[in-house]
Amino acid sequence: MISLKNIQTEIDASYLYQVLADHEEDPNVADVFRQMSEIEKGHAKAFMAKNNLDTSKLLPPSLRARILHNIGKVLGYDYVLGVLLDTEKSISSSLISSRKNINADSSISDTAHVTILKNIMSSQAKVSGSNLARFEKRHRSIGGNALRAAVLGGNDGLVSNFSLVMGIAGASSGQKEVLLTGLAGLLAGALSMALGEWISVKSSKELYENQMQLELEELENNPEGEELELALIYQSKGIPEAQAKEMAKAIISDKDHAHEVLIKEELGINQEDLKSSAMEAAITSFILFAIGAVIPVIPFFITGGTKAIITSTIFSGFGLFFIGASITLFTGKSVWYSGFRQVIFGLAAAAITFAIGRLIGVSVLG
Repeated sequence: MISLKNIQTEIDASYLYQVLADHEEDPNVADVFRQMSEIEKGHAKAFMAKNNLDTSKLLPPSLRARILHNIGKVLGYDYVLGVLLDTEKSISSSLISSRKNINADSSISDTAHVTILKNIMSSQAKVSGSNLARFEKRHRSIGGNALRAAVLGGNDGLVSNFSLVMGIAGASSGQKEVLLTGLAGLLAGALSMALGEWISVKSSKELYENQMQLELEELENNPEGEELELALIYQSKGIPEAQAKEMAKAIISDKDHAHEVLIKEELGINQEDLKSSAMEAAITSFILFAIGAVIPVIPFFITGGTKAIITSTIFSGFGLFFIGASITLFTGKSVWYSGFRQVIFGLAAAAITFAIGRLIGVSVLG
């Protein structure tokens, strides 16, 4: 028997691929998404038939799928595609792992959801070189990463500062000491995260720029070789040899356009990515960490002692549950399971630091 959860997963995937199709400007890529939607709908109906359910009326999309749709409206639909691909990769890995555990032979369907977009795209004769490169870049990107980074950034700030605050609260009953430590932890952690993000973005841009310059030199010195390489790349994607050579020749004839396509195809670099600001990334990282880190500190602005500790724990518990629930947008797990798991782990970390702080405080005072 197929579980209702698996049926719902297929229905949600069909719904989200149709959403992507409805908001895709390129007609060929939109057609890919529509075909994916129909494939997933077919899977759902097949599963329902196995469970003796009425296939004439599918279940509605889940709350998770509708939330992802709304996120797409605000942040762009590449985020939805990224989450879908992450989910399919996770399912594929689970299938392969399960087969290994029971010594069963692998099946081509195990990885079908991950590769089917490429297979459908390869069958589209009207796909141009620029559109194919654009689609492949979006396919490789994990659109949910920025949203995931926001959730995890807040989680880092909350868990680390909650643990720090509880450690000091265990060692000292003074309200000012705990408040000062909490604010210091917030600033230190947020600044560290911001600096790390700034260095990461800056160094990546510098590396990409160096690789792009080398690619430009190769294009100027050996255009025939670059044309051959580009044709082979397209052939490896399933494009017929004659069409691949024609596409490569047309692209190489325009040096500026050829350079842009080559760095996408050979290096996996999109020039749009280089427009990202290291300072903007640093500020965003600072804010996300600070939002999480300030939650356990808030009660100590008002009161101290046991009352502040209990209130801080309650505030942090709600924050941890919200973060755990948010993570289900990417994992598809139960909101209650992920939320309470996050609460348990966060409270356990804080309890350990509180106990250590209490021991150290007693030792010092004694």
